[in-house]
Amino acid sequence: MNTSEAISSLASAQRILKNVFGFEQFRPFQQAIIERALAGQDNFVLMPTGGGKSLCYQIPALLRPGVGIVVSPLISLMQDQVQALRANGVSAAFYNSSLDMNEARQILAQLHQGELDLLYLAPERLMTESFLARLASIDIALFAIDEAHCISQWGHDFRPEYVKLRELKSHFPQVPIMALTATADKQTRHDIVQHLHLQQAKIHVASFNRPNIRYTVVEKSKPLAQLLTFLKGKEHQSGIIYCATRNKTSELAQRLQEKGFNCAAYHGGLANRERARAQQAFQIEDVQIIVATLAFGMGIDKSNVRFVVHYEIPKNIEAYYQETGRAGRDGAPAEAMLLFGLGDVAKVRGIIDSNGPSEQQFIEKQKLNAMVGFAEAVTCRRQVLLNYFGEKLEQPCDNCDVCLDPLETYDATVEAQKALSCVYRVGQRFGLRHVIDVLRGADNQRVHQLGHIQLSTYGIGREQSLEHWMSLFRQLIHRGYLEQDISNYSVLKLTPQARILLKGEIKLLLAKPRVKPLTVDSKNPKVKRQKGKIDFEYDTELFEILRQLRKEIADREGVPPFIIFGDISLAEMASLLPQTEEAFLYITGVGQKKLTAYGPAFIERIKNYSQ
Repeated sequence: MNTSEAISSLASAQRILKNVFGFEQFRPFQQAIIERALAGQDNFVLMPTGGGKSLCYQIPALLRPGVGIVVSPLISLMQDQVQALRANGVSAAFYNSSLDMNEARQILAQLHQGELDLLYLAPERLMTESFLARLASIDIALFAIDEAHCISQWGHDFRPEYVKLRELKSHFPQVPIMALTATADKQTRHDIVQHLHLQQAKIHVASFNRPNIRYTVVEKSKPLAQLLTFLKGKEHQSGIIYCATRNKTSELAQRLQEKGFNCAAYHGGLANRERARAQQAFQIEDVQIIVATLAFGMGIDKSNVRFVVHYEIPKNIEAYYQETGRAGRDGAPAEAMLLFGLGDVAKVRGIIDSNGPSEQQFIEKQKLNAMVGFAEAVTCRRQVLLNYFGEKLEQPCDNCDVCLDPLETYDATVEAQKALSCVYRVGQRFGLRHVIDVLRGADNQRVHQLGHIQLSTYGIGREQSLEHWMSLFRQLIHRGYLEQDISNYSVLKLTPQARILLKGEIKLLLAKPRVKPLTVDSKNPKVKRQKGKIDFEYDTELFEILRQLRKEIADREGVPPFIIFGDISLAEMASLLPQTEEAFLYITGVGQKKLTAYGPAFIERIKNYSQ
């Protein structure tokens, strides 16, 4: 491509950006990626959720001859992407098992007649001999491999069906390939490039920073009460709550429903129809909160999720980053809260240990330790998170709990010595709760039967609460003074490092536990307005009126409300009060198709409200 062609292509890309997708300018890296794709070159794109990955291949697919083939792992993700594209006037389709025979024939006919701009399908469908043969006679604009980390065994979500994609380059050597992911460490990145034979690809690594997400970690004490405190005032917001097990998912969803929350459960134990119903209800906002296992979320392309809660700790930072990244994809303020408990960490370690010794087990343990380190951080959480991915944030973020309300520390030397001594006195043969019972002078049958009421450490910690001792032991374990023998009923044992502390050769500062989520109110001046694209004043009453209109239109058209307009678009309308088509076209997310389809109805509501 010569200079004049490049300039012309870029100008065309910018027109599509505005007229089709309704955006005024490219985000970082998008322009460079699009230019390379238009020139027929390969790309590896590492960009956070909500960073604009989709446009990187959608725009070149609209400008290059032929159809863009998009590999996607989940049916729900394909459906969401296609709905959004069609709402913008793009000829897009998916080809998967959800189609009946007639629908599938129609899609294939459109493909062969050159009527599609983009076709989404799963890797196992693409890599069949029959489909590869079908594509051999069709002009292909590009291949986009979404969720590309699934191809790597070093990735946090390896999928065997992705492995065959390594053959794609040999079948179509002249077609550019774009591999895209939101989460990949250095080893995973290397694996993706090698497996897909993208040695000549330009590697684009955008910032992992999601400044609009507020990260909060709360020490697990009374988890349901803590969750209810967090959810106060969020009854009309979309959110996801992740649980580790199916039973906990169902139980928590039921408890929240009893408390009046509009929520549903989602896990692998439900029938396919029930899962599909729950996911659809969440998408169209008939349900505001989904309580789910980790089976939920990868296929969710919902832009207006305002919060994500982890009821238990994830296995690694990659999973945590990807799951929290499902909040605030539209760039508006969002929250991520983790309830962090020692028992949950022990359970995850036990699961890892149960798989037997292996290199993979070692990797998983190291990743879990990094996740625990994030949860225990006493410095800016965003700096800790970004550092894990090799990115440095020079200044604290001012949008996490540690920055907004720094943890208090205290001299825990004497209390730590009491705790370690008690572990030693009970013979290093008992678990955490029993040791704390002895420390606090519990008057129960087991303590009496074992004769531990006679120990010198019995009752020496009765002045402190159970929660206080749980926090202290947790920190002693993760700082290496104690270890839990998961294979032997999680008994506590001293480590060699404990001797130094017991002898008083060092002073130990520990953090006081944080058991309440941050709340935004006038009584907490430390908590500032959340960062995000909605950094302007808007009429909240009008926003709600427009939100109801969006829901009415979405229900009528059978699509999720965010497909019509995102929250940022509604906030801009409620701020700028556009009352002409020309003014409405300046709203973020409004292109020509949406102006024609929805502009009159929204303009009318705005006029009526303004009179």
